[in-house]
Amino acid sequence: MSMTSRPPIPSFIPESAPFTPEQRTWLNGLFAGLFGIEEGVTPLSVADVEKLLPGLLAGAATPAPAETGDGAEIDDGAPWHDPAMLLPDRMKLAEGRPLPRRLMAAMAQQDCGQCGYNCRDYSAALFAQSEKRLNLCVPGGKETSRMLKQLYQELDGAPAAEARPAPSAPAPTTPPGRSRDNPITATFLSRRRLNKPGSQKETWHIDIDLVGTDLDYIVGDSFGILPANDPDLVEAVLAAIEAPPDFPIGNRTLREELTFGASLSPAPDMLFELISHLTGGARKQKAIQLAAGGDPDGDAATVDVLAALHKFQRVRPDPEAFIEALEPLQPRLYSISSSLKSTPGRVSLTVDAVRYEIDKRTRHGACSSFLGGRIAPGDAIRVYVQKAQHFALPTDPSKPIVMVGPGTGIAPFRAFLQERQATAAPGRNWLFFGHQRSNYDFFYEQELVAMRASGLLTRLSLAWSRDSNEKVYVQHRIREAGRDLWSWIDDGAHIYVCGDAQRMAKDVEVAFVDVIAEHGGRSSADAMKVLNDLKAGDRYQTDVY
Repeated sequence: MSMTSRPPIPSFIPESAPFTPEQRTWLNGLFAGLFGIEEGVTPLSVADVEKLLPGLLAGAATPAPAETGDGAEIDDGAPWHDPAMLLPDRMKLAEGRPLPRRLMAAMAQQDCGQCGYNCRDYSAALFAQSEKRLNLCVPGGKETSRMLKQLYQELDGAPAAEARPAPSAPAPTTPPGRSRDNPITATFLSRRRLNKPGSQKETWHIDIDLVGTDLDYIVGDSFGILPANDPDLVEAVLAAIEAPPDFPIGNRTLREELTFGASLSPAPDMLFELISHLTGGARKQKAIQLAAGGDPDGDAATVDVLAALHKFQRVRPDPEAFIEALEPLQPRLYSISSSLKSTPGRVSLTVDAVRYEIDKRTRHGACSSFLGGRIAPGDAIRVYVQKAQHFALPTDPSKPIVMVGPGTGIAPFRAFLQERQATAAPGRNWLFFGHQRSNYDFFYEQELVAMRASGLLTRLSLAWSRDSNEKVYVQHRIREAGRDLWSWIDDGAHIYVCGDAQRMAKDVEVAFVDVIAEHGGRSSADAMKVLNDLKAGDRYQTDVY
């Protein structure tokens, strides 16, 4: 994922407010995000900011991290651990912290598990040098990789106070199918389009057969898929470098390596470094700029491997050097949308197929288009289960749950509902779902209507952003139902949010603060404290991306 340049963040926090410069930077970044005008965002008014500011003034004094006598760091609360915060703002907050904390701040802060760790554990593994790979943070993309590379150079010269622990014994190999490094083979069963004809989206329900794999999961877990690249794209890359497809690369051919081993989007810095050694003059300088993160042509954010080869036509790298310059093809994680208690021996996913056009060439999401069209029923597929971190049903089945999942964010909540149905859990269930158009984008409509009729789904609140001139999102429905929502929260409800981290999740959180303040009779400061207490007690959980 690449990010375009943005204007400087404006200052919302008075200079007289009792914050450190780092805290002021973080709060300004937060409010800048809340004021966003991207699609799907409800911008805050100045009055909204004034309403939330007292709560931040009351509770935002985060002490700087201290260190114990042996150089170990005391937890500083990781104020940068916010997936909606931009990398420069995260690094500003982590400035002056011990190296492991700065490594963590460079991560995408999603704790998504695609790297095989959470953000903190990945940074700890890099610091201990038990993990050497700097390119595992898929959502962080090139920005994270570049920052980790820069920080990693400090390891050999790390000050004594940050002395690395002695290397630990090698971690035991995880059981088959339980990590990205030890996947198993399952069978692709089927795909079913969830959008009706006329939708502007392409979303698929995917079923994968687990019979004979000994693989299981619980609702809330994610499912890892190791995709193959689009064969047409592979052939185009082979043609661009004019290399024989059967050229041997280790135990594979060049075509196999480009299909199963190498990422073809985006173009990595090392590819431009390689190109800079194979050309001269202005083209060499351009390649050097791109390798350093520059944008000489104003298109760096959209340049994939094939586009890079077209940009530097007539450059013919050695096949082995070319493969070494590419990033590895990473697995993709999807929220599981089924319960084994409801569909034994099977796992279901809900996947948006990514397809878009740049420079008259259609680009495809490597895994989403693999699942959404290129793999056939009966084909083998490499998979694994990624255990959830703090995203699970209440241990007490009588507790009510509130689920907010627009778009493909509905996936884990379909699984939750199936699980609650199969176990006859007595707790009430409330789902907030939204998308563009009710006639085309009502995912799992028949299932949800049946669950509502049976009483399993106590309440179903729907939001459609394109059904009228007024765009309605789930955060609007949350505020509209505020009185009843507060009653559920007061009765011990657990709240779950799944979907877009940059926009939706932030708007939903603000809506819940408003509900708690208005209907719980709290000040803004107390409402924010209530929400933070819900988070601390695992009663407000998120699965965001």
